[in-house]
Amino acid sequence: MKKFLSIILFGFLFSCNRTDCSQISSSFKSYIEAERILSNTSFNYTDKVNTDKSSWIRAAKFYSCDKQTGFFLIKTDKEEYIHKDVPIEIWTDFKNAQSFGSYYNQNIKYYYQLILIK
Repeated sequence: MKKFLSIILFGFLFSCNRTDCSQISSSFKSYIEAERILSNTSFNYTDKVNTDKSSWIRAAKFYSCDKQTGFFLIKTDKEEYIHKDVPIEIWTDFKNAQSFGSYYNQNIKYYYQLILIK
């Protein structure tokens, strides 16, 4: 019984700390703030791709509230990036690309930037 109550309490606390999609700000003060908010949001759609075949992309994830556009998170050998308002079609094309790096550089890198407010 005690274990059961602990599990329920943990689930309640975890769900209380989650942010609803409608509460995501359109701008962030820092990259760290953006990461924190996104990691604590309950998205309607999440997806990731196995990037083992890439020579420099280590991870790629997609988070969407409406299954139309979303946040594209990518981790490379040197840095981690967040791209905003990426259409789900771009994410799907990225997942199916022969080269993740080439597709990223040609279709995402300079087109869907996360803008920080100063």
